[in-house]
Amino acid sequence: METGTIERFASAGNFASYARCVDSQRMSNGKKKGEGNTKNGNPYLSWAFMEAANFAMRFSTEAKRFYERKKAKSNPILARKALAHKLARACFHMLKEQKPFDVSRCFA
Repeated sequence: METGTIERFASAGNFASYARCVDSQRMSNGKKKGEGNTKNGNPYLSWAFMEAANFAMRFSTEAKRFYERKKAKSNPILARKALAHKLARACFHMLKEQKPFDVSRCFA
């Protein structure tokens, strides 16, 4: 309901950006030069994908393994956001191709 038609998004990255699952930074030579419009997108989708990430960490061994791998390299909040981003991309492909969720395809 919150996304409207999925055809309005050109790619999975555009959908993830609309769902506020990506960072909005301008980088130059490895240095942060500013931020874009961080309030752009749908806050309800952001909340929903973070909740989905929390449940996926609890009930899916593949999601838990992905989260633990990301958490070892960065902090737990960024790892949880990375899992939400992965779920947003999977949701885009599910809606676009009209296929059910496939754990092995998502976390392969």
